[in-house]
Amino acid sequence: MYALQTSSLRNASAPPERRGIARDGVKLLVTHRASATNRHLIFRDLPSVLNPGDLLVVNDSATIPAAITATRASGEQLQVHVATKIDERIWISEPRDTVLCGEELRLPGGGSLVAIAPLDPEYPRLWYAWYQLPMPMYAYLALYGKPIHYGYVTEDFPLNDYQTIFGRETGSSEMPSAARPFTARVVDALHQRGIEIATITLHCGVASLEEPERPPAERYRVPVESAEGVNAARNEGRRVIAVGSTALRALESSFDGNRIIASSGWTDLVIGERYCVRTVDGLLTGFHDSAATHQAILRAFLGRGLLASAYAEAADAGYHQHEFGDVQLII
Repeated sequence: MYALQTSSLRNASAPPERRGIARDGVKLLVTHRASATNRHLIFRDLPSVLNPGDLLVVNDSATIPAAITATRASGEQLQVHVATKIDERIWISEPRDTVLCGEELRLPGGGSLVAIAPLDPEYPRLWYAWYQLPMPMYAYLALYGKPIHYGYVTEDFPLNDYQTIFGRETGSSEMPSAARPFTARVVDALHQRGIEIATITLHCGVASLEEPERPPAERYRVPVESAEGVNAARNEGRRVIAVGSTALRALESSFDGNRIIASSGWTDLVIGERYCVRTVDGLLTGFHDSAATHQAILRAFLGRGLLASAYAEAADAGYHQHEFGDVQLII
């Protein structure tokens, strides 16, 4: 469905704080669409890049420790990533190995799950799974789960390393990572410069690093005050900047053709290369060279040529990718 953007960006194998860099000290690449130019800054310079009156829209979903160890009847163990809640017992999940329809897996603490069916038979990565647990899922994961991480991360890091300063609503299986560099001092500086912040909630599922599949539906909410804030900024000619593709997906899902409306529910919106973004003037995003859907979203803003040149410049300047890496502001 999508072509991957290749680059020689370095992998961020640990949080910047554990590499001797402040959370807000990661690199910031500012890409100007109109002039096709890039500026190289540090993230805490962000307030100086924005204009008074600009509105940042951030995702306040908090990350859960969504990775648990399951055991087959044979005794073989595998990782399962709990992705998206359907109801109290049924959750979309990602077994990190092949499973069969109807297969039961044992979980720690006397729990179990049954793999019901794949969401998409063409890409059988995500499954509907029926859980039997001794307590509610979030309480269970707090005891037995750990944050999802992939092979480029060198070790297990605590859940706090996977939270953003805005996280309030529990529910994301993977961190809404574009907002990770924000700190209290950056937020204070933004407010002092007259830059506003509005929140939406979109609970992130589990991304695909292996297959160019359609992104699954996710739960979201755009509250009244945020919808009104975005509409006011748009009406007054002030810029609206989405912090992360999750904030962008929520806003675009709440656009009625003229304005943002307060809404909540499920969104299956796919923002691809030919998609016309209607609600924002910019995007703050991380670098993820192997996340197919992420690249398609960026091409909707920049096109293939400008995106490739920005990534090449970032690679030459030693930028890091993935959730603990550097960030890009497209304006």
